This record gives sequence, C-alpha cells and structure tokens, in this order.
Amino acid sequence: MSDSNHQTTNNQSASHQQETLELSIELLERPSVTPDDDGCQDILSERLEQAGFNCEFMYYGDRQAKGEHAEVKNLWARRGTTDPVICFAGHTDVVPTGDAKNWTYPPFTPTIADGYLWARGAADMKTGIAAFTVAAERFVANHPEHNGSIAFLITSDEEGPSINGTVKVIETLEARQEKITYCLVGEPSSTDTLGDIIKNGRRGSLGAVLTVTGKQGHVAYPHLACNPIHAAMSALTELTSTAWDNGNDYFPATSLQISNINGGTGATNVIPETLEVVFNFRFSTETTEDELKAKTHAIFDRYFANSKASYDIHWKLSGQPFLTPEGKLVSACQKAIKKVTDTDTTLSTSGGTSDGRFIAPTGAQVVELGVRNATIHQVDEKVEVDDLGKLAQIYEGILENLLLD
Repeated sequence: MSDSNHQTTNNQSASHQQETLELSIELLERPSVTPDDDGCQDILSERLEQAGFNCEFMYYGDRQAKGEHAEVKNLWARRGTTDPVICFAGHTDVVPTGDAKNWTYPPFTPTIADGYLWARGAADMKTGIAAFTVAAERFVANHPEHNGSIAFLITSDEEGPSINGTVKVIETLEARQEKITYCLVGEPSSTDTLGDIIKNGRRGSLGAVLTVTGKQGHVAYPHLACNPIHAAMSALTELTSTAWDNGNDYFPATSLQISNINGGTGATNVIPETLEVVFNFRFSTETTEDELKAKTHAIFDRYFANSKASYDIHWKLSGQPFLTPEGKLVSACQKAIKKVTDTDTTLSTSGGTSDGRFIAPTGAQVVELGVRNATIHQVDEKVEVDDLGKLAQIYEGILENLLLD
C-alpha cells in the first residue's frame, strides 16, 4: 500500500471512529429501559431520513398498560425498492441498571476512561446500532445508486417479553409481502477480539412450568397427605439425566436446566399441597418442540400413573432453532472482518436467544455480529472505544460485498 493510500485508510478509520462514538454517546444518554425507547429511534430516523430512507414507526401493545402488554415503539426504515433487502436489526432498550451506586460511572452518563466507553447498553447494543447507522450513511454517500435495498428494523422490546417488538413488525412485513433477504443482527457476538465470533444460528428455547398437586397435611401423619415433592423427585431425576439428542456439526446437544423449585408454606411441619418447577430446554435442530414435549410427558405419565398426586405442564416456546449455513451472507461478513481486523472469524450457535429467531423463519439469512460480550447485563458495562470505528467499517464492508459485487 502506498503512503497516500495508507493515509487515506487511516483518515477513513478515524472518521468512522468519531462518528460512531458521537452517535453512541447520544443514544447511551437515554435511559431506555424496556420497553421505553426514550427517543432513541427518533434520533435514528432523523439521520436515516437525511440519507434517503423512508422511516415508519410501528406501535404495538396497549398505551395504557404496564408490563408485558405495554405499548412498544418500533422503527422500520428502508432505502430502495428492489431485492436483495439487507436489514440491520437491533434494539434500543436496555436491561435495568440495578443500584447505580455500584457503578464506577453513572450508567446513563456515558464515560470514556481507560480505553473503554462505559454505560448501560454500551455493549448490548447501542454501539452496534450506532455503527449500523454510520455504515449505512457512508455507504449511501459513496454509492447513492446502489443495487437492492438497505433496511433497519429497530425495536424497544428485545430485553423484555418480546411480544410487541420484532415479532409483530415481521408479521406486518409478511402480510404486505415485504421480504428481508439478508439480516445482520448487531448483538454483541465477539468474545476475545472484535469479529472473532459471529453467530450464524441459535438454539431453540422451550420453557415449562410444572405444577404437581398433592394433599396438604401434617408431617407426622404422612399417610393422611400426599407430598407433591416426593411424588415428583424420581421423574425430575430422569428428566435431568435424559440425553435428548447428540447435537450436530452446528449445534451442541440439547440441554435441560431446572431454574426454579418452589413448594411449601415455610413451616417445617406442613406437607405442601403443590410444587412448582420451572425448567427450560435449549434445543438443537436434531429435535423438535413436539418431540421434547412428548418425551417429557411420557416420563411424568410413567411415574404418576399410580400416584395420588397429579401434574400439569404449561409450555412456552420462545423461539425455534435456526441456522444460516455458509453462503453469501456468511462469506460477506467473513471477508469484511478479515479486511478490517485481519481476523479469521469462527461460526457459532452458542448463547441465548435473539430477535433473529423471529426473522429467520421468513426465509431470510440471519447472522449476528457485534462488539465483545464480556460485560453485557453487568454492572460497569463497557466496550472498547477502538472497536467502534472498526465495527462501522465492517458493516460498511458487508454492504459493499452484498450490494456491489
């Protein structure tokens, strides 16, 4: 590379860095705890409209309600009318901070110190949204007549119940036959260095609440009662020791974890009437929701066939497993990462769920690529300042790889 080209590259990198940092700080100053967007999407829409995007706010839920039924603000922005549609997806909502006194710096006063940007949402995932925006602005400025379309799907309901956010936007888009071809979710996917990991799939999540009902009584007279805890123990033992599948080349084996067990009145001399057990499956593409339910019920049916106790299971599917195999989107990401960071990225399906689970079933290719996830949801959440400009460059490179090749 000549000295002049090297200088141009450095200048571009510094420009990406400053623009992304400034927008990140502007977003991080907003205490947008789920489901409150607190004006973040207005900031984004104003910038995107100037870049030629058609911006549409979509509201779902009850404006008067609290909790999971509260109204959620979503932004759908699109530039272009033809395929392919490359969508940047993310969320402006953040998890609660806990006691702000435990933070080194106030959680909604973004602070640069020791090479990091500190704030709630710094890693998860307002810096990713800022990098999206800067990348799109710069790409459009350089290629105003680009092929295809660029879109943004931004919600404020990802960290909460996720019922009035991305899932509803996708339902609306599907109803009007507006399809996403490639989707880049800006979740913090990186582990040790920026771009070392991208998520090209996620396991499914199937939750369950088991209620076992017996008969309350005095512990000194167990023959006059039926202890639901005792009745469930053998079945729970088998449940936790069962091998559900062996996974495959892309997914680890399906796992089950019990997260809560509640029973009893608090007294030491009372046999409880009911027991509640909360558990969750994270499942691979080697098994299905229906198979997991059937195997679970078979276990409990066997142990409760001759029991005085009874059981009931309430199921909740949070998302099906999805996978984007190696192909055009994965390759575009790998090439862009390699160019900016000289990193050979690794594909992974580990971790929790993301809103990608609502987008993938439409047929879109979906990957997750963002900053390091070392401090997400923690006190003193932070992200390396030097990574911000690089991430914007990576996103811009992905646009170039998909829309200019």
